[in-house]
Amino acid sequence: MIGRLFAHREALLGVVLVVIMVLFGVANPSFFSAAHLFGVARSAVVLGIMALGVMTVLVTNGIDISVPAIEVVSMYLTTVTLNAINFQGTVLLAIAVGCLIGAVLGLVNGILVAWLRLPAMIVTIGTLTLYRGGLLAFVGTERIRVLPAQMSEFGQLSLFSVNSGGRIASLSVTVLIWALLAVGLALLLKRTWWGRYLYAIGDNEEAAERLGVKINRTRISAFVLSGLLAGLGGIFYASMNRAADPSTLIGFEMSVLAAVVLGGANVTGGRGTVTGTVLGVLLITVVGNSLVLVGIPSAWQQVFVGGFLLIGVVMPAFRDRRERIKRGKVVDD
Repeated sequence: MIGRLFAHREALLGVVLVVIMVLFGVANPSFFSAAHLFGVARSAVVLGIMALGVMTVLVTNGIDISVPAIEVVSMYLTTVTLNAINFQGTVLLAIAVGCLIGAVLGLVNGILVAWLRLPAMIVTIGTLTLYRGGLLAFVGTERIRVLPAQMSEFGQLSLFSVNSGGRIASLSVTVLIWALLAVGLALLLKRTWWGRYLYAIGDNEEAAERLGVKINRTRISAFVLSGLLAGLGGIFYASMNRAADPSTLIGFEMSVLAAVVLGGANVTGGRGTVTGTVLGVLLITVVGNSLVLVGIPSAWQQVFVGGFLLIGVVMPAFRDRRERIKRGKVVDD
């Protein structure tokens, strides 16, 4: 049974998540309060949206390190533009603008990686610095504290509210949107040719090309989707925090990558699921948001993120080595 559990990453991750939640709950019973759990869910939204896009790229044997910079650029440019024209319309337009900016920046990544055959890691590290540096150099470094009213109102919308320890706790509507995005992407990956093409490219690009898969187009579409979701996450981030700060989310790419890899996406492509990614996001968010609650300094959060990233990389390596040993291709030392 233990062997089967380790063979199914999502099941193992779910068990680990439950165990950690129980331990936190024993250390501090307020962990299971509605206020704290709703806060954890709200904190997971932005990380979760970006992780869905990065997982899609990782499946194709690529990687997208630039998503935090794309998110910040989309968030800041959208806010500056709408404030400049004294925007009074629907928040859907703000979301559309943010997604469009993110998709264009993702397209740049995709073209550089697919058409020019450049390494995805080098390209996205470069664009991470380029996008963020360009924003600070040409647009500004001022933290915008006054957002269009529609964006601020959207960030405070809730699905429902409950009384938790004498105060009202609300579950943000963005949690539902993230869940719907996850379900939609899961269906696309499992039920469409596009999803099958992504896995085929990551598993064996040469074989996929012989089968007629448009390698460049499919790979570019993954980067565009990653950028689009990062742009959406940027609008959500600004709306929920009621501010647009060009200096925020520095180093956030490691949390995103850790969540995706921990969820079972293979850094060499061909593997990865939405369920695993969501569980990885929840695990990192639960740990990060609950350390102070149980008396552990928040500085340890980066230690846990780094550890999760290593675990996510090491576990598939051990599994692959075990499979090769069973096939007689590796001598077990």
